[in-house]
Formats: sequence, C-alpha cells, structure tokens
Amino acid sequence: MIPAVMPTYARADIAFVRGEGARLYDETGRSYLDFAAGVAVNALGHCHPRMVAALQKQGETLWHVSNLYRIPGQERLAARLVENSFADTVFFCNSGAEAVEGVIKLARRYHHMAGLPERNRVIVATGAFHGRTLATIAAGDSEKARLGFDPVTDGFDRVPYGDMNALRAAIGPSTAAILVEPVQGEGGARAAQLRYLRELRTAADEFGILLLFDEVQIGFGRSGKLFGHEWADVAPDALAAAKGIAGGFPMGAILATEKAAAGMTAGSHGSTFGGGPLATAVAEAVLDELLSPGFLDRVDAVARKLWFALVDLVARHPTVFVEARGAGLLLGLKCVGDPGAFVAAARDRGLLTVPAGDNVVRLLPPLIITDADVDEAIALLDETATARAAAETAA
Repeated sequence: MIPAVMPTYARADIAFVRGEGARLYDETGRSYLDFAAGVAVNALGHCHPRMVAALQKQGETLWHVSNLYRIPGQERLAARLVENSFADTVFFCNSGAEAVEGVIKLARRYHHMAGLPERNRVIVATGAFHGRTLATIAAGDSEKARLGFDPVTDGFDRVPYGDMNALRAAIGPSTAAILVEPVQGEGGARAAQLRYLRELRTAADEFGILLLFDEVQIGFGRSGKLFGHEWADVAPDALAAAKGIAGGFPMGAILATEKAAAGMTAGSHGSTFGGGPLATAVAEAVLDELLSPGFLDRVDAVARKLWFALVDLVARHPTVFVEARGAGLLLGLKCVGDPGAFVAAARDRGLLTVPAGDNVVRLLPPLIITDADVDEAIALLDETATARAAAETAA
C-alpha cells in the first residue's frame, strides 16, 4: 500500500524535532552537527534569532496578498538586492527550479522581443543540475532525474563543463544563452575556474547572447561573497537564486540587468506566492546578517580552514578519498566508490552530510559555523574514514 506521503524520497529513518544554530536534535534528544543545512538552505543555521523575530513580527501583521498589488517588503528587498549586486531588477518566486525556469524564459523572451525568435536554445554543461521541472531536468545532466519523463523538453545543447572550445563550437544562429553553475552542487561540488567564468562573459558578448548563472546553491554568501561569480569579477545578464535566500523559508529569485529583462513586461511571467510578505520579511533578515560588517569575511575564513582540513584528510585516507573539491562552504570529498555508505556512517557518528554525483560527499554547513564546529566535523569525518579503511582491509 502506498504511504500517505508519496514515496519519492529515499529517507533516512530519523526525524528531527528541534534545531539551534548548527545543530539538529532528533526525537530522542540526540544532537547532530549539521553540515547539510537542508541542502544549502539554512544559511544562518536553525532558529536564528533575527529570522525568528522577523517571521513573528510579520506573521502578526500580514501573511499574503496577491502580486496584483504593491508589496512594500518586496519592493524594499528588491531595491537592496539591486544595490548590492550586478542586477537592475528582481523577480521573486518560490524555488530554485522556478528561478532557473524563469531565466530560461527571460532569455527566450529577450531575443523574441529583439525580432530573433529563432534564438531559443540554451547551452548547458555536463554535470549540471538545475531542478526537477520538465525544462530544468532537460537542462540538467541527470539521467536518473529524466527517467520516465520523456519526451525530453527540447531547447538545450550540452557541452563539457569548463571546456571553452566546445562551448564556442556549440554557439550557432539558434543560440539564445549560456547557462552554468559557477560551482556545481548536485554534480559533485565542482568549482569552475575563474578564468572560465570570465571567458563565458567574453563569448556571450561576442556572439550577442545572454550569460545566465545558476547560483541556487552557491549564492547568498556560501562562497564568501554575496554571489559566487563575484570572485571572477564578472557579471551575468541574469541569475537564478534560491536555497539560502530566506534561510529556510521557501523563496527563489531572478536577478537581471535592465537589458536582459527588457522583454519581461506585464503578463509575461508571474507567481501567486512569489515575494509575499512573510518570505520577504525573512529574506530581509537574512540579508541584514549577510551584509553586516565582517560576516562574509568570516565565512571566507572558516571556509578556507575547512578546505585545508579536508585536503589533509584526503592525504591521510588515500584508500577512502580521491580528492577534496568545491569552493567556499560548498565543498566535497570524492570517495573511492559510492558515497552513500559513508554519509550514513558519518550520520551514525552525529555528522550530517549530503551525497552528490560523481561519488562525492557534500559538505554544506550553515554560514555561521565556528572553528570549533570545523574541528568537530573533521574529527568525525576522520573517525568515519578510519573505520571504513579498516573494514575494507579486513574484507
């Protein structure tokens, strides 16, 4: 008999009932160090006082109004994002998949309004993950995500991630845009070289197409800057964001330049819940924290500490790990085999991680982790790796 909750997840048999900071607590009261953060969502950890206060205050005032009317909190948040990014305008939605769908629509609409409707294809990368809607699974590179959902939505041309020669060769008269993740999350914590991001901008300008970044996972502080592409000193024409934008409250956003968004006129796109009072109130609280003096510098510092500790861990366990990967606080350990057993074993020891493609264990801790949290996580990873190596030797 099918359960009441549709069985689309392979869930671990554990239920968390409380969270505080970088820790989660299960029904027995056991504490877990959370280096998963709801898959890069809980940017400020669990029950951050600033977020709780914002949600309670807004919850006592106004929950939802339609986008048929002005929403002052939405206008205020959009203005702050414009002030602190490359963008001139922002559209709010509810998830990362919606945001990626939105930037794809934006690119097609841009060329349509320019009298070039034949420019409707998007170049995407191997290893990509952009969501689970029909269009975003087509843009992504997961056969498992596409299985059973044929026919695959047309409009995407795939090239190897990081290969500029292949990308340039793929650009043709029907190309509308390039869509890439500056750091691939689900694809295995693979960070693009900064030179590659700059060359993407050059190619887009040369051929008159749009550059779209998917920063659903690496955006909103996880890289040590507000957005990951800032490390390359380049800007996209549009960007998809979600995950940490509201620290656990469902929200997504499209950030775009005035030029790229010129075709997004009244009626061209919409959302019932996007940018509502509750979501924008919480997102403003998150942004307050991210933009507070020294916050992102601290993220960068603790990320570097974690990175070098992971590199050392790999060197000490060559039969368990192949390499450390990623950037900022989107890091990974490529395993010698399926990472699922390692994720489960680490969880048994009290550390939460996330599996990813290419045999990678992903580490996505809240941005508020301390040096002590890093030391504890490394100790637990070390214990888990030591036990796995011993088991393999015994076998």
